[in-house]
Amino acid sequence: MTVLRRVARPLLASMFISGGYGAVRDPARLVPVAEPVTDRVTALLAPRTSLWPEDPASLVRLNGAVQLGAGLLLALGRTPRLASAALAATLVPTTLAAHRYWTIEDPEKRAAQRVQFLKNASLLGGLLIAAADTHGKPSLAYRARSAAGHASHAVTRQVHAATGSAVDGIAGAVETTRKHL
Repeated sequence: MTVLRRVARPLLASMFISGGYGAVRDPARLVPVAEPVTDRVTALLAPRTSLWPEDPASLVRLNGAVQLGAGLLLALGRTPRLASAALAATLVPTTLAAHRYWTIEDPEKRAAQRVQFLKNASLLGGLLIAAADTHGKPSLAYRARSAAGHASHAVTRQVHAATGSAVDGIAGAVETTRKHL
């Protein structure tokens, strides 16, 4: 792992580790802010599965647990792409719940929440980059396409070689037959 990744990943993960720990430890303080989002998400997902917790405190704690766990994984460089994707998924509802600047009337508070919203949008961009980072190695999709291309070329060469020798054999047989006639 490069020095840049060794430094950048823990820095990117630090906010999620801290925030996730706080949400797991004391979800009640975040529930009033989270309820507009948890209510909508619960209305969408609860009818589709019996596993979905309907209690806002449980959802806040679950979101915090994912942030804490994925943040630690990212900071340690363990499954960083998966950890970054998980953090990105938790950041969206967190941002929509905590930084609803468009609902605030006071211009100063509105501006402060807009800055926090944009900070989270920037973090989301960083997480998406980290989720796509292949350490300079080709992705699995690229390797699969490349292998398929190589296999296709090999088959094409084999077909040309086989048909070329068959055509040569037929042409030789025709020529021999013509000479004997």
